[in-house]
Amino acid sequence: MLVARLLELDAAGALTTAHVRAGAQVGGVNVRTVWRWLEAARAEGRMERRPRARLEVSDQAWEVLAQAGGNVAALHRHMKEAGGQVPSLASLYRVVRQDLEAGRVLPDRAVVRRERDEQQTRQALADLALAGPHGGGAVKTSAPPRLGPEATSGLPVGESGALAGVALPAGAQLVRTSSVRAVAEAVGQAMATQGAVCVFGDPGRGKTVAVRMALGEVPPGWKVTWVPVPVRPSVAGMRRAVFDALALPGRFPHTSALADAAVAEALGEARVLVVDEAQRLPAPCLEYLQSLWDHPGTRITLVLCGAGSERALSRLPQLASRVVAWQEVPRLDAAEVAPVVTGFHPLWRTVPSPDLTWIDQSCAHGTFRTWAALTAHLQNALLTTADASVDRGLLRRLFKRVAPPL
Repeated sequence: MLVARLLELDAAGALTTAHVRAGAQVGGVNVRTVWRWLEAARAEGRMERRPRARLEVSDQAWEVLAQAGGNVAALHRHMKEAGGQVPSLASLYRVVRQDLEAGRVLPDRAVVRRERDEQQTRQALADLALAGPHGGGAVKTSAPPRLGPEATSGLPVGESGALAGVALPAGAQLVRTSSVRAVAEAVGQAMATQGAVCVFGDPGRGKTVAVRMALGEVPPGWKVTWVPVPVRPSVAGMRRAVFDALALPGRFPHTSALADAAVAEALGEARVLVVDEAQRLPAPCLEYLQSLWDHPGTRITLVLCGAGSERALSRLPQLASRVVAWQEVPRLDAAEVAPVVTGFHPLWRTVPSPDLTWIDQSCAHGTFRTWAALTAHLQNALLTTADASVDRGLLRRLFKRVAPPL
């Protein structure tokens, strides 16, 4: 408005320095600033201030920040070393603080490092399996045969035969156990009523794998969304996690009301919302998930999975009352061990059934994660050690690697 009025005076030939000084006083700016505004208006026809580009921290930079333990100065140094246009340190501090206040979660440095190390280890084991033994008289192993369709029952698999989102030793295959069938039935009941289901049990029993296998094939019109639980979860962090898991377009809104409206609209179609490691959620985060389920415009089935998730739900009776199925994933039954592990990986098919029972009683104790870790170590030992064979001496040495120290 001020610039437009000054331009009118200028067009009439009545503009004076006094007008500009008065305009600067009204606008609370320097006289030179008003002259620059007039110059821009004459040259570009622009009456308003030029919009400033908002600084954004990319996902790659956010990962660097996580590796640095949230040290913004370290991120600033990294950006300088990478070259290109680098914002000031103060600007970087400001935008990181704004993103954190808006609900963006900074991963824990130890968690990021551990995930990276685990990924490198899995890749190294896979490379060893693909390359095969070389020289030195190492034991020769044939390519592991692929199991028939009864093992995965039409589930979507990747190139290695593994279900998406499930890490397996090289050559391993998924097997439908009695627990997997029970989880599939419980999830199906929850989907039929658009209710909630709680899948619980001790760590390492295959809860996540069972849920993924159960949701490998959903009815037409349904979608499945996995929501990761943030480190040190808060309501703001869960809101951001749900928004990101739904892959909604645009940037995360700067107000919770806008974010909730966008999430509720996306959940208007039939969808299974899976929250793994739900036992880490405090009561306010569980209340947020309940609000999504209770919203009149949403059509979701809520699957809460994790060791101790049933205890977490007990802290919120109003959500626990909405659970239509409580499904525990128990240890592998002794009679189930041999058929399950021989179907899981070809290495165990040469081991007599009594020895498999001895391995389970001595080390695995019906815990599927321990069997998977033992498989990876055994595979590595056979590929890298000359004249190695599957005997009790080798297995006892491997037990020490997968069993925690007393």
